[in-house]
Amino acid sequence: MFNRTGQSPDIKLLVTIVVLIVFGWIMSFSASLAHFDSYSYVSKQAGYIVLGFIAGFFVLITPLSFFKHHSKNLFIFTLVLLGIVLLPDPIGFEANGSRRWINFVVFKFQPSEMMKLTMILFMAGFLIRQEKEVTGSLTGIGKTLIIVASSGLLTMLETDLGATIIITLAAFSMLLVAGSFIKELVITGVGLFGAFGIYVYLDPVRLERLLAFWQTDLWINNSDKVHQTKQALIGIGRGDWTGTGLGAGIQKYTKLPESHTDMIFAIIGEELGVIGMLFVLFSFAYIINKGFNIAKEALKHGRKYSSYVAFGICTWFSMQIGVNIAMNLGLIPIKGFTLPLISYGGSSMIFSIIALAIILRIDMENRAPYSKQRDYV
Repeated sequence: MFNRTGQSPDIKLLVTIVVLIVFGWIMSFSASLAHFDSYSYVSKQAGYIVLGFIAGFFVLITPLSFFKHHSKNLFIFTLVLLGIVLLPDPIGFEANGSRRWINFVVFKFQPSEMMKLTMILFMAGFLIRQEKEVTGSLTGIGKTLIIVASSGLLTMLETDLGATIIITLAAFSMLLVAGSFIKELVITGVGLFGAFGIYVYLDPVRLERLLAFWQTDLWINNSDKVHQTKQALIGIGRGDWTGTGLGAGIQKYTKLPESHTDMIFAIIGEELGVIGMLFVLFSFAYIINKGFNIAKEALKHGRKYSSYVAFGICTWFSMQIGVNIAMNLGLIPIKGFTLPLISYGGSSMIFSIIALAIILRIDMENRAPYSKQRDYV
């Protein structure tokens, strides 16, 4: 099962990831100070980080070929978990009108976070097996739609629209890189966008939230649907360049809901200012740029599976980070997107670390001697 590359992880990339995780742990503690059990939050998050590091270590010493060979089983297993979420209490767990978690008593597990990664691992293998059909006809797009729909239907039943969008876009971006015709992808994209529009139109709550955000001036709109956006911008405005100081923000005290999860970037802006926000942006930019370069390097060595996986993970991170920051800055309506490595949340933290460990592993295999590379994907 295990295989040694003779290479160590990229130190700069590894340090950047670890620093960002520690920074996020500190900020999630600061953002949760408004809760009476804030020390419980920080201790739980520390536990999730440790679990992520342990899982990440095993990923680093495991050849990517292992994930390729077992990607189908991982995908099916994750689909089963997504189905279990829909079971009634106490197995499935519901919060804020959404049923997205499996109740393991000691912690709540969110399978949709696992699906973001397993979809990428499975799609990469699919693209290798179906290479001719993917690049030569609509068959590849049709099969991709079936694969995406198998998880999308379950995540939509959980009302997890955010995860559905990320999983779908990541899968089709991988299809584009694999060589699918742009014309067919554009037609498919327009169709999916139309279906999304119909879904929003038929959902009164989502439609009202969208219209409340775009119809009138944000600052004279008293709708509860834009309250979170306004409070996030007020916090960022208070922070100015250097911030009010770590722990000294006030928006997290009743004014800004979900301050330790979806809206943590606004807390960073308030307490650490523009400088703190730029630190986060540049750190993510370095990680993602490095990841895309690793994907490009893997393709040069003819290791398409590794390249597709690295590209898919970087695309997933790019979309989720971009959407989270955009909604914190008031550029788009609020949606349930965590900020990877920063926001409080066990499932998100663990699978984000595992995904980045896979990127590090691919880079190690890229730098292995050519004779050893043949053992890898």
